Amino acid sequence: MQASTQDQNGLDPKILNFYRQALILLKESKVPFLIGGAYAFARYTGIVRHTKDLDIFLHPRDCNRALEALSAAGYKTELTDSVWIGKAFYGDDYVDIIFSSGNGIAEVDDLWFEHAVEEKVLGMPVRLCPVEETIWSKGFVMERDRYDGADVAHLLRACAEDLDWPRLLRRFDPQWRVLFSHLVLFGFIYPSERSRIPNWILQELTSRLQDEMRSAAPKDRVCQGTLLSRTQYLADTELWGYQDARLISKGR
Repeated sequence: MQASTQDQNGLDPKILNFYRQALILLKESKVPFLIGGAYAFARYTGIVRHTKDLDIFLHPRDCNRALEALSAAGYKTELTDSVWIGKAFYGDDYVDIIFSSGNGIAEVDDLWFEHAVEEKVLGMPVRLCPVEETIWSKGFVMERDRYDGADVAHLLRACAEDLDWPRLLRRFDPQWRVLFSHLVLFGFIYPSERSRIPNWILQELTSRLQDEMRSAAPKDRVCQGTLLSRTQYLADTELWGYQDARLISKGR
């Protein structure tokens, strides 16, 4: 994995102080957290982005406690979406309190913390979201206005030899086709790098695809596109009679 110095030059001093205070408050409240988003992405790929928010990942059981600690310090807070995210505001700026993914699949659990990476962010010692879980979370983001496929490709290019491939595969089960699609695209994006993806995982996923081809298609009419985009498959579920895979996965 490639390390890079975090570039803070794009942050206004007031915003930088807000971010630091948020992290200090969580530490003082003994809320375990990880840093993701642009800071983790820069650590793993060397690509630095200046964004207007800070992504803080934590276990779902700690979300309310984190929001309460930030609220008690005077910040406006909200549980933006009960499936995956809350926010704490300082004027127009905010930090994201993330405990899952928008589709409810990539929920933060103890393994995120077990495999976290030590780093300094904003001059403070913190832990970053593991690259495997970052790929898992980003792998499903295929909205009309946001597609994280390039991020996945850059993470694979930077970290392929160091990935815990068995764990990554387990993370994507049973949505293994999503991982397969990113690995196939990686070989298209970087023809000279395609051998860095282990043969065994490509063979395993190809074997699964072949098994599916030999078996009958499911009778239930389910649209799993909703796991990739919240807006682009509304016609499927509202007009054409497909079941929303998000509701099935949550037993609703």
